[in-house]
Amino acid sequence: EEQLVESGGGMVQPGGSLRLSCVASGFTLSTFDMSWVRQASGKGPEWVSSIDPNGLGTAYANFVKGRFTISRDNAKNALYLEMNNLEPEDTALYYCARGWGELILVQSGLWGQGTQVTVST
Repeated sequence: EEQLVESGGGMVQPGGSLRLSCVASGFTLSTFDMSWVRQASGKGPEWVSSIDPNGLGTAYANFVKGRFTISRDNAKNALYLEMNNLEPEDTALYYCARGWGELILVQSGLWGQGTQVTVST
C-alpha cells in the first residue's frame, strides 16, 4: 500500500522554527515530484512548495518564499520542509503530497494524513 506519513508539527511562538518530515512507503519516492500543501481551519487547501525528483528544482508559494525550504533524501524515501520565521498565519494542517504545484489540489493524488502546525504566543 502506498502511504505518506508526516511528522514534526507542533506549537511554536511567532518567529520560531519547525522542521516537518514525510516518509513514503509502498513506492519509490525518487521517481516523483513531491509537494507540501497546507489547510487552515475553515479554509481550503493551499499549495506551499514542490520539489522535483532529484531535488534540483524547487518552487514556493509567494507567502513562504525566503522562510521555508523544501528538501528530500531519496535514500531515506523522505521529504522535508524547514520552516523559519513562522507567523500566526502559518497555522494549519500540513500535508505532503505526490505531485507538482497547485494542480495537486484538484487531482485525486496521494496525500498523507497531515501534521498540525500552530504558531501562537
